[in-house]
Amino acid sequence: MEALSINAPTQASTLPSGLQISEEVEKRYNVVRSVGEQCIHDDELKDLLAKKAAPVCYDGFEPSGRMHIAQGLMKIMNVNKLTSAGCRVKIWIADWFAYMNNKLGGDLKKIRVVGEYFKEIFQAAGMNSENVEFLWSSDEINAKGDEYWPLVMDIACRNSLAQIKRCMPIMGLSENEELSAAHILYVCMQCADTFFLEADICQLGMDQQTVNLLARDYCDVVKRENKPVILSHHMLPGLQQGQKKMSKSDPSSAIFMEDEEAEVNVKIKKAYCPPDIVEGNPCLEYVKHIILPWFSEFTVERDEKYGGNRTFKSFEDITTDYESGQLHPKDLKDALSKALNKILQPVRDHFKTNSRAKNLLKQVKGYKVTRVMPTASSTKEEDLSINTSASSSAAGLQMSEEAEMKYKIVRSIGEECIQEDELKNLLAKKPAPICYDGFEPSGRMHIAQGVMKVTNVNKLTSAGCQVKIWIADWFAQLNNKLGGDLERIRVVGEYFKEIWQAGGMNNDKVEFLWASDEINGKGSKYWPLVMDIARRNNLRRILRCGQIMGRSETEVLSAAQILYPCMQCADIFLLEADICQLGMDQRKVNMLAREYCADIKRKNKPIILSHHMLPGLQQGQEKMSKSDPSSAIFMEDEEADVNEKISKAYCPPKTVEGNPCLEYVKYIVLPRFNEFKVESEKNGGNKTFNSFEDIVADYETGELHPEDLKKALMKALNITLQPVRDHFKTNERAKNLLEQVKAFRVTR
Repeated sequence: MEALSINAPTQASTLPSGLQISEEVEKRYNVVRSVGEQCIHDDELKDLLAKKAAPVCYDGFEPSGRMHIAQGLMKIMNVNKLTSAGCRVKIWIADWFAYMNNKLGGDLKKIRVVGEYFKEIFQAAGMNSENVEFLWSSDEINAKGDEYWPLVMDIACRNSLAQIKRCMPIMGLSENEELSAAHILYVCMQCADTFFLEADICQLGMDQQTVNLLARDYCDVVKRENKPVILSHHMLPGLQQGQKKMSKSDPSSAIFMEDEEAEVNVKIKKAYCPPDIVEGNPCLEYVKHIILPWFSEFTVERDEKYGGNRTFKSFEDITTDYESGQLHPKDLKDALSKALNKILQPVRDHFKTNSRAKNLLKQVKGYKVTRVMPTASSTKEEDLSINTSASSSAAGLQMSEEAEMKYKIVRSIGEECIQEDELKNLLAKKPAPICYDGFEPSGRMHIAQGVMKVTNVNKLTSAGCQVKIWIADWFAQLNNKLGGDLERIRVVGEYFKEIWQAGGMNNDKVEFLWASDEINGKGSKYWPLVMDIARRNNLRRILRCGQIMGRSETEVLSAAQILYPCMQCADIFLLEADICQLGMDQRKVNMLAREYCADIKRKNKPIILSHHMLPGLQQGQEKMSKSDPSSAIFMEDEEADVNEKISKAYCPPKTVEGNPCLEYVKYIVLPRFNEFKVESEKNGGNKTFNSFEDIVADYETGELHPEDLKKALMKALNITLQPVRDHFKTNERAKNLLEQVKAFRVTR
């Protein structure tokens, strides 16, 4: 390893910034720079070495099978150079990344064994472990999840899906291939690793350059001054013609670190090595990038009649002789085999004499190298019948009167139920099933979020259910609500809680859970679940869930909008939900959760209870929008505001379909009061309706006039909202929260 000396004479120089570089720094720079085929940027590297005695270098690998010489010898030489120049090297054992990339079938135990085997090789082959840390990604991320995951999410928010897809070469993929959602998450995480490890230098292969550049671009976006220097090392080709890099899935294309001498000789003998041709010649590449740096020379032993022995000190001399025909391919190969075997012998000895290493190698050799992503369940959401008998366990089940009553109450919440028999079965067997509900804190609350949720939650708790309300603060950030400002999002979440309390929600058996707090507290359980969901679903399937965020799959999306559905699907399992009680607009991600259960052979699928979506006040508005105050009635609207909005609402005479005023009567007033009172002096006098069918009958015939309908609706809504108004006028905390929320600009 003589070539790693930093004692070569050099001269001091000056940076463009005017900073004087000492001879010592120049020596260190020359050593560090020799690691990279390309450096972005040289002046930044010099400046870093001049100012920092022990810069942090980030290197890493996916544990995914046996180690070949491109991973082994190249990394050892590079790490030893870096540490000799005073750098601290953090080697990232990317077990979670191998899992997402489905290496070794996504088996984390096997991946861990391979990681330990890699460490044994580095030690045996001569890596200087001083100033080197081996860090398991899963351990480090779990230990500091509250620091790591917000960084990943911020990177995802600030990059379009197209930008992230351009980084697919880091996994040996192209952006035009069939990708999984995990491939998108992978890129965002690898970008975050650079900052999480506080890396000054990213020392990875040329194939990782796109994600390293993404990290530098992120620095520009967040106005971070110290960008990581990118030092990209050469990629060693495979043994056969046209193989750009070694592949462990094809043993004949790679030399492994514990290959026996005879195996090395056979592989080199069969290697592509055309006479007189240097370009694309793998044997010459190995001499240039392994043998010469390792020994500082390359010795060819041959018969005198073929020119005799010769020791080369430079690659230029080797290429000159090879191109002229003075160095024959056979002699080159024999010398290369001998040199490689000399380097690899200590590794062989270690794996024969060390019982731990021997056992690790035995296990690794028994593993099958995989890359095909696990296929998601063939069940399509269209194939799942709705409101029908689907559960064989429910067949013949005798339900008690109490269970039947509970079923009727719970079922009345949903416009749609998947599946009804499963719901009956659940209520018959579990006294207190867990219901998952949630919301993005993103502005003022309208009656669709307020009154309907209070009604639904009170029904569920009256039927014995436990309700977990997920305050999805991180999801609001991913969806760029309130500009992604978590402090504002938190204020809105507290304001929502005040409204439900004032609006009559029965808090018995109700838990409000902040997503960020719960996920941070259970990150070691949550994030592997997110990753597993992501790797089992292709990008097209996740894109179809865009509706849950109020987006279509044809929109220009950020990477965050791919992460969001995977996380929302994982929420269901983290909260151990038996029932997903959300709006019809959330149906697709709830279906994704059921498909995931089928895929992993999980018997108890969550029951989907999708409630009706209240329309906006104006014609054709499918749901209320807080970004358009004229389309929504807010929970703290004054009586005059409610009256004015209802008076202007779309309400065509004798027309029921698409009539928002009738919708509000059906889904808010009747469930709340069990009746609807209409007072009219002109049109038939006062009348009390006890069913929606009676209201519809009178409205379609014209007996119930739109003006009378609206007046009765105004009165009922104002009675419902008055306790909320009073609370926000008399309670100082509530009053302060409302003032803040009203000042926030609703953004998307």
